[in-house]
Amino acid sequence: MNTVVAKKDAPITTIKDLLDKSQAEFARALPRHLDIDRFMRIAFTSIRQNPALLGCTPQSLLAAVMQAAQLGLEPDGILGHAYLVPYKNNKTGTTDAQFQVGYKGLISLARRSGEVRSICAHVVYENDKFEFAYGLSEKLEHIPSRRERGDKIAVYAIAHFKDGGYAFEVMFSEDVEKIKKKSRAASSGPWVDFPDEMWRKTAVRKLAKYLPLSVEFQRAAALDEYVDLVGMEAIGRQNKAQ
Repeated sequence: MNTVVAKKDAPITTIKDLLDKSQAEFARALPRHLDIDRFMRIAFTSIRQNPALLGCTPQSLLAAVMQAAQLGLEPDGILGHAYLVPYKNNKTGTTDAQFQVGYKGLISLARRSGEVRSICAHVVYENDKFEFAYGLSEKLEHIPSRRERGDKIAVYAIAHFKDGGYAFEVMFSEDVEKIKKKSRAASSGPWVDFPDEMWRKTAVRKLAKYLPLSVEFQRAAALDEYVDLVGMEAIGRQNKAQ
């Protein structure tokens, strides 16, 4: 009986040892406002609670956790700041861990930039009242239905700047679905577990291209889009080549 338990716990113990050995590197990567002990505890708990992550290659897990540390986002998968998502690498036949920025993670990074007073995104359903217009007289009005809201038809993101200005971006359902279909995690992870959040993140990510935000935010948005499209193994090859 003890032997069976030991074998079952072996992957968890191995991963914890690897994380502990890399703690100094994670600490150097973390922004000053984050505590390394808390970050390590959250990362390990996130991995332990998702059995599929225990089957990922150790290298991909460490890389995913390191990316979370570099961006200062806790990969808890609950608060929505960042996720560790397992996916099948068809080229190697292994399961790799993929770091993904969450909707709230992008919001957090936007607020850190100092340029944005607030930023938000909302999903529009077919029975909501929704009107918008671009041009010289821009407008956006969204009144959610109090009854059955129906299917998703659009999503929008709004950023209010500290100088009083604002910017918004609207995406229709077909635009979001095209992006989802290109994602390597379209059939697993946040796209399945938290679809509304992923719709919001997609709108924020598109809006970010036109905002005067920090390099940290732009890096997170670009990394998230790159990972979504080409996968972690391409990033690994790129890192080895540098």
